[in-house]
Parts: sequence; structure tokens; C-alpha cells
Amino acid sequence: MSGSGAAARGRPGPLRRLRGGLAFYGFISPWLIGTAALTLFPVGYAVYLSFTSWNGMSPFKPWVGLSNYQEVLTSGDTLSTLSRTLVLTAIVVPVTIVGSLLLAMLLNKRMRGRAVLRTLIYIPAIVPPVAAALIWKVVFDKNSGAANRLLAVFGVHPLNWLTGGNAFIVLIVVLLWALGSGIIIDLAALQTVPAEQLEAARVDGAGPFGRFRHVILPAISPILLFQTVLTVITTLQTFIPAILLSPIGSSSMGQTTNIPQANDVYMIDVYEQFFDYSRYGYGSAMLVVFFVVIVAMTALIFKFLGRSVFYAVDPKAGKR
Repeated sequence: MSGSGAAARGRPGPLRRLRGGLAFYGFISPWLIGTAALTLFPVGYAVYLSFTSWNGMSPFKPWVGLSNYQEVLTSGDTLSTLSRTLVLTAIVVPVTIVGSLLLAMLLNKRMRGRAVLRTLIYIPAIVPPVAAALIWKVVFDKNSGAANRLLAVFGVHPLNWLTGGNAFIVLIVVLLWALGSGIIIDLAALQTVPAEQLEAARVDGAGPFGRFRHVILPAISPILLFQTVLTVITTLQTFIPAILLSPIGSSSMGQTTNIPQANDVYMIDVYEQFFDYSRYGYGSAMLVVFFVVIVAMTALIFKFLGRSVFYAVDPKAGKR
């Protein structure tokens, strides 16, 4: 009896639990309000608009049901921009992941001027996207750009980098320029690899590639998975570099007709539907479809790449 009474006295009463719950929700209420106002409501409103043919001005929003989604999934132009975006992602993501890891391994070695080299490589990552796009636009300018001046040294005629298929190459260069953020993450991950495991592998006769494959890669695999997901999502949403690398840029009325077809990625198409054609319902449907595509790609990454991720502590431990 004495033991059960002590246990009963140790448990908080209903009023105390209610106060604790109210205090908890009071502390997180700013986050809850911000999430509801800035995330849930806009997303829900966009989903609602996707079932209408609203022009952005009229108070009347005609209900069209699934016709916007049917057009998205059957429109040749929309599917073309989506496929172009997927190709861009398929190029940029592997180069970003592999390139940042190789540079991080190089910078992890002891060498003279390592701190200066790390700083120089990281600087492009802190340049704002608008400034980076404009810098490379000047570099690849046909008449006065440094790229054509360098080609002229080798007797190559000036190329029009910002139009045609060359514009896609410039877009890839701009997206790959900021490898510094990934390098910093990989560098921090490499410094967490246990030195005793590397030494044990070296004593067992493992060479540099063997140590990388069997020790380093498993140890940093969670970081690589995180980087892959983040880079895929970021690249799929490419917008600012594509629109600013156009030869003249967008006009004062918001038209995007100057953008080369090679750089007409999905988010540019969404922008055009909203602000060039005032098709807010169709543009919202495009965003909903794109959200589903991003979620599906993220799920596939976790399913296929997540199997090869090594966790020092099992994330499923303790679950029943």
C-alpha cells in the first residue's frame, strides 16, 4: 500500500498535466502560427486554385475540376520543360556530389596554404544567386566576355554562349560554381571518420581506395544521402539563374520570351503561366504536380540509396 501510494503521489494530477500541456503549446505557438499562415494556408490555397481557371484579377474563380491537371499531363510544352529540368538535375547532382567530395578529400590533407585554399573555394558559395548569374553572364558575353577572349587566344571564333544550346552549358556552369557549401559539409564529415579505423585498415593492407571504400564512404554515407536529397530538390527548382542568363533578360512587362529554349526549365514555365498569361489556376496545378514529382523523387532516393547508408547508431533502435 505504501509503495502504490508513493507511486500515485509521484504521478502529476490532471490539472498539472493540463497546465504542462498548455505551457508546451504556448511555447511552440509562434512556430505553429507561422507554419499555418506561411505554409499550410498558401499550399491549401494553391491546391484550391488548381481546380479553377482564375485569371488573378477577377473575384470570380470558375471551377474547372481536373481539367488543369489533364492539360499539365498532356501538354507538350509543359512535359518538355519538365524533361529538360530532369536532364539538368541528372547532370548537376552527380557532378556536385562527386566533385564536392573529391575536393573535400583534397582539402582534408595537410598542405601549405590549406586554410587559404579552403576560403577561396568556399567564397562562391556565399555569393547571392542573382550576383552569381550576372557575373557569369558578363563572363560569357559574346562581345566582351572573358570566355571568348580566352578562346581567341587559341584561334577559336567567338561563340554566342547565351543563346541556343550553349545557354544550357552556361546554366550548368553557374549551378556547379557554388560547390563550396557541399565541400564544407563533406569536409566536416571526413573529420569525423575514426582515425583508429583508418589505421586498422592500413595495417590490414588496405590501400587508399580500399580505405575510402570500406571505411570513409560508409562513415559519411548519411551526409552524402542528405546532400543528394538537398541538391536534387534545389536543382529541380532552378529559376533565378535561368531567367537572368538570358541575353537581354526579361522585359519590363515581365515577359520571358528572351529566355533561350535550352534554359526554359519547369519553374520558368510556371512563372510564364502566372505572370505572362495570367493562368493562375493552371500554374497552381503545375506547382502541385511538381510537388508530387519532388516527393516521389525524394522517396525513390531514400528507397534505393538509403539501403547503402551506414548508421553508427541504428535509427530504428528502440522502436517496436
